[in-house]
Amino acid sequence: MQSRRRARAPMYSSVNGPRATPPAPARPAVPTAPEAAPAFAATMGAAASAPAVGGQHPLTRQDENSRLRAYETGIKDAFAHIVPTLKRIAARQHEPDFETWAQEEARKALGVTLPADALRDAWIGHLDMRAIFAHAYFETFKAFSNGYFETDPLETRRQSPTFRDFLLECGFHAMNVTPCSDGRLAHTISYVLRLPMGAVRRKSYAGATFDVEEALQRWSSVELSRFREGVPNLADAPTRYLKVVAYHYSSRDPEHQGCAAHGSDTRKAATAGLEQLRAFRKAVESSYCCGASIEVLLIGIDTDTDRLRVHFKNGAGEPDLDRFVDAGGLYRETQRLDADAARARIRDAIAKPSDGGLAPEAGMQRLMARLIENNLSQIDYVRAYEGEHYPDAGHEERFIGVGTDFEEIHLRNLTYFAFMKTLEEGAPNLDVGIKIFRKLNVSHGLPIPIVLRFDFSGQVPGARERAIQRCARVAEAIGARYPELAEQGLIQTYWTVRDTSRPGPIECVGGSLPGLRSCA
Repeated sequence: MQSRRRARAPMYSSVNGPRATPPAPARPAVPTAPEAAPAFAATMGAAASAPAVGGQHPLTRQDENSRLRAYETGIKDAFAHIVPTLKRIAARQHEPDFETWAQEEARKALGVTLPADALRDAWIGHLDMRAIFAHAYFETFKAFSNGYFETDPLETRRQSPTFRDFLLECGFHAMNVTPCSDGRLAHTISYVLRLPMGAVRRKSYAGATFDVEEALQRWSSVELSRFREGVPNLADAPTRYLKVVAYHYSSRDPEHQGCAAHGSDTRKAATAGLEQLRAFRKAVESSYCCGASIEVLLIGIDTDTDRLRVHFKNGAGEPDLDRFVDAGGLYRETQRLDADAARARIRDAIAKPSDGGLAPEAGMQRLMARLIENNLSQIDYVRAYEGEHYPDAGHEERFIGVGTDFEEIHLRNLTYFAFMKTLEEGAPNLDVGIKIFRKLNVSHGLPIPIVLRFDFSGQVPGARERAIQRCARVAEAIGARYPELAEQGLIQTYWTVRDTSRPGPIECVGGSLPGLRSCA
C-alpha cells in the first residue's frame, strides 16, 4: 500500500461531492472481550436494541437493523472471546484438575470442546496454543456456518422469491455481483445492499478484478438453464443478465485505507472495475454474437460508512466514472421528508440526473432506487451501532476463506476471500490475504486460520471425492508457497465441502490439525 500522497482526478457525485474526514486511530489487531463471555449459542439469536439516534431516516427499517445487529454481534463476539479465554487456560495449564477445568471453561465461554489429547499432555511441557487457537476458530466457524444453513437467520429463503420477481419486473433474469475480496466488503449483499443471497450470486476477487472466463462460464450456465428448463424465465423473454462490480474507497483515510489491490487509489479501483465489465461484455458478445443481451452496473462502497454510490452510464452505454448518485447525499437531502416524499425524491434524482446527462432506462431506474433505499437503512445501521463511521478503518478479518463461494459469510471484516480452484490461479488473491494476516495474527505469534471450501453436486458421481481431493491439493500448495509459516504452525487449514444439490450444512473432511478432532 502506498504511503505518499498523490494527485488524482476527483470523482464528483451528481447529488453530493466527496467529503474528507480526518482518520481515526485504529483498534488493536487482536480482538478482546470481557472476562465473562457468553457462549456462541447463547448470543446467536439474542435481541439487539439500537441506541437512540436523532433524525433516523424515514425509510430506515429499524426492525431489520436490530435483527441484523443481533446476528453480527453473536458471531463476532464468539470470535472475540477466543483469545481472552485461551489466555486464561494457558495460565493454568500446570494446576491440578487442569483438563476438566479447561474443558469446562472452553464450553462455558466459547461453546466448543478443546482437543483432549492436547490438554492431557500439558503437564509434560507446554500447550500448543497455536493449534488450540486454530481449533477454536474452526469450531466457531463451523457453529455459525451450520446455523446459517439450518435456521436461515438472514431470511434468505423467505426473501429470495420476492426479489427474483422484482428483478424480472426490472428486466433482469439474473444478478451477479463481484465485490473486492477485502473483508470490509464481505457484507455487501446482505447488509450494504440488503439483498437476499439466494437471489443474487456473489463472487469476490482482489480489487474486484473478476476472472472474465469464469464469468463467461457462469453466464453460459444461466442461459442454458433458461433455454433447457425455462428457469427463471424462457430464453426468448426480453430480459438481461446483470453483472455488477463493487469497488471500494475510504472517506476517512483515502490514501491508506482504500483498496490495497489498487494502491488505495479510488480512481484506479473504479477504472479497474469498469475495464472488467467492458471485457465481460465483449467476451459474451464475441462468443455468442450481439444478440446475447447483458447489462452492467458499477457501484462504489465507502468502507468507513457503508455509503453507496451507483454510477450512471455515458453516451457509449458504459458506466461513467464521474457521474453517480450518492446515497449519503440523498440521505441528508431526504432525512426530514416523509417516506413517500423521500422515495419520490430518490426516483427523481435517478430519472433526472442533476448534470442533465443520460438517465438510466426504466428497469435500471427501479433497481437503482431500490439499492439506494436499502442502503439508507445500512447508513443508519452504522450510525446507530458504530457512530458516524466504523472505528476499524482497516483490516480486522478473523480468517481467510479459500476455494469457492462461502454462501454463509455476510459480515464485515470477518473473512478475507480468495476464490480459486487451484492455487496457481488464485495465488495473487491469497498473497494479499497472507500479507494482511501477517500483521493481524503472525505479528502476535498467532497462526493464520484458513478455511477451504469446495462445493459439489451430489447428483454427479464422484463429485464429493473430487472436492475433497481439491481441498488436499490446495492445502498442500499453500504449505509449499508459504513454507516458513507452515513449518512454524503459523498456517492452519480446515477443509470443508458442501453438497449444493440439497439443503444442508457444510461437511468437514480434513485439516492440518491431526489429533485435534477439528472435524468431530
